Amino acid sequence: MYVVAITGGIGSGKTTVANQFATLGIEVIDADLIAREVVEPGTPALTAIANHFGPSILDEQGRLDRRVLRERIFSEPAAKHWLNALLHPLIRSEMLSQCAAASSPYCLLVVPLLVENRLMALADRVLVIDVDEATQIERTCRRDGVSRAQAEAILAAQASRAERLAVADDVLDNQSGTSETILARILALHETYLAFATQQARQV
Repeated sequence: MYVVAITGGIGSGKTTVANQFATLGIEVIDADLIAREVVEPGTPALTAIANHFGPSILDEQGRLDRRVLRERIFSEPAAKHWLNALLHPLIRSEMLSQCAAASSPYCLLVVPLLVENRLMALADRVLVIDVDEATQIERTCRRDGVSRAQAEAILAAQASRAERLAVADDVLDNQSGTSETILARILALHETYLAFATQQARQV
């Protein structure tokens, strides 16, 4: 399976772009969705987390209380390291499994923290959704109802725009132009990826 990883900072429009590829018949595998699935009630990972952090890490329905978990790992670097060591291999394995099972000509792997977690090797090609930082902050404040300071803090915790662009095979400008011109850019990329996927299939 030819895999295109799609990444970008918060508020860059990754989900909107991925949805456009989905309308073209391309299967989309979302790392954030997988990250939630591996800690659903009844999973070994959730049991391990509850054993490690104690029952207060669960809400009344027995689900992971993400707010409590965020507070714990924010104040305890060792706890964050333990959690990552537990979850990252599970998420990675499930991403690879879903990519291998995809039936479209190529698949899209949406990984917001691709650069931060050094997951570039999971894909044949990396597409970075690019907007400037002012736009990221404005969109994040509007979408999530957070303050400018909160949006800036989230941005500061992520890879920089330059770090993302450094690993990009393709860059989609998701800021300038109309929705029609952005769609035209997506269609052009789609045709490119179809050609690459066909070429790879011939070599196998």
